[in-house]
Amino acid sequence: MGFQTEFNSVCKFKNEQELYELLEYGRCKMLKQGFRIFPTGQKVIAYTPDNVAVAIVKISASIAEINFQGREVTAVEMELVRKLNEEESRVQTALADEMFFGERE
Repeated sequence: MGFQTEFNSVCKFKNEQELYELLEYGRCKMLKQGFRIFPTGQKVIAYTPDNVAVAIVKISASIAEINFQGREVTAVEMELVRKLNEEESRVQTALADEMFFGERE
């Protein structure tokens, strides 16, 4: 059992429904496998499952727990600050490819 640290500038969605809720309603709750530490109170860049930067979000809560199935999970609640425009998305996506996700082919 241990905590895994997330990058302070990255919040990657793996579930399209969670991303849709964020963009549509301005708030969402994302579930991650394992115990993780998210920077509560900080603003971060949100990425689609395809590693495309889409928005700036503020992490409002990060709760690590063992669920009823005995799995370690972290629930991350966030608020939409604003969507990125096309140019901002292009630049942030390129930087994240180089720094976090690896180059695209």
